[in-house]
Amino acid sequence: MNIDIPAGKDPIGYVWGELVPGIGIAASQFSLAVYEHTTLGLREFEAARLRIAQINGCVFCLDWRTERDGQKVEAEFADAVLEWRTTDRFDERTRLAAEYAERYATDHHHLDDEFWKRMSASYSQQEIVELSMSLGAWLAFGRLNHVLGLDTVCVLPSHRS
Repeated sequence: MNIDIPAGKDPIGYVWGELVPGIGIAASQFSLAVYEHTTLGLREFEAARLRIAQINGCVFCLDWRTERDGQKVEAEFADAVLEWRTTDRFDERTRLAAEYAERYATDHHHLDDEFWKRMSASYSQQEIVELSMSLGAWLAFGRLNHVLGLDTVCVLPSHRS
């Protein structure tokens, strides 16, 4: 861990809520808004989110699975995200979400006309902006948690003993 956490404090709550409350609370609200207000389908949402998690190396983000109406993606989904170019598990929208996530995180200067033509054929303008904002949140906050070492001390509620 690269930040000192006072004894008895929850690392995420402390860093995001107490250490820099003017920024952390707003960042937390933005991060939550991505999940609460998305209009994207679960599979494309998770393909993009997981691809960013894989690139960031955020342990917590890699372990997380978004749930909607009691549904989550299948257990093998994360492996399919790694193989987004060739997997037969993805439709065009899901494949594009994983591709966009990867390119957004690693090669955003080369999102060319051909790519945008494919995106615009599968996603509305609203969905492209929503996905872009989601990618920005996941890239920034997952990377922040990993760089500061918070991702290894955060525990999913289902994994608490």
